[in-house]
Amino acid sequence: MDLSKFISGKIYLNQYVHRLEQNGSSFHLHYWGVMPKHYDVVPHKHSFFEICFVVDGEGYYIDGDCTYSLQKNMMFLSKPDVLHQIKSKDGLALLYVAFELIESESSEEWIEIIRERETRKCSKVVVPVSDDTVSTLLWKSLLLQTTKSGQVFYEEMLTNLAYSLILSLLQIFVPYSHNDRPKKSVEMISPLLRQAKLYICDNLESPLKLPDVARQFHISDRYLSRIFAAELGVSYSEFVQNERIQRAAALLKTTDLSIRDISIKTGFKTVHYFTRVFHTVMGSPPRVFRLLYTDSKTTTYTEY
Repeated sequence: MDLSKFISGKIYLNQYVHRLEQNGSSFHLHYWGVMPKHYDVVPHKHSFFEICFVVDGEGYYIDGDCTYSLQKNMMFLSKPDVLHQIKSKDGLALLYVAFELIESESSEEWIEIIRERETRKCSKVVVPVSDDTVSTLLWKSLLLQTTKSGQVFYEEMLTNLAYSLILSLLQIFVPYSHNDRPKKSVEMISPLLRQAKLYICDNLESPLKLPDVARQFHISDRYLSRIFAAELGVSYSEFVQNERIQRAAALLKTTDLSIRDISIKTGFKTVHYFTRVFHTVMGSPPRVFRLLYTDSKTTTYTEY
């Protein structure tokens, strides 16, 4: 990769990507660098993290009392408050980024990841990478994006690529496994059930007979029924009816559609049947419900 093509790219990165906020984390990016020829520097230290990527060349990285050989496709980490030095006789082609977590704006989990899990004392200082390493590909993609300044979503692409790059770099240098992270409750739902629910919600005006919906997904009606019972704890027909009633309640509250039109849009055969089912589930007939909830902000009344 010829870094001379991307020197102007660091200007855009420093202009648009100096703060990243996602998933409970807030990072301050002090600077981005693209250096086709990086020679010797005097020993110095930072109050933040700096990660460098050797695109080409050879040299040495001195971290405290340790000296590491550098060559193409190596990444190295400069830790906060550690005296370090880069040396190269013929020059290193380097990419680098300097950042730190803004703890006052980040979650406790992120603070633990960065501070308490020995990030500042981690043993990994120099790490070899390959051309298809995630961090390598992301860094190259980020630089390529800097050349697309005239395209739509330019800044958004830069920001998202940069955030993914920072996470991938932390994965390399932070000794923190996925199992160490606090467990989050995740809704266990199969892809097939998710697709079936979307199909039902998008086609409530249709009959939505169990065999017909099952045929859409090339499965038996018995299997589809079993999925709803096992994963949601309700029958297929109960789920469909609940979705119809929820949609009807929302339409009653937010539109001026007639009761007849709402019954049609939500798949009920007749106004009489719609009124009877709605009254049974919601505790009041549609016309009364509309009067009671017109000024309410609630649009979802029951759910599975």
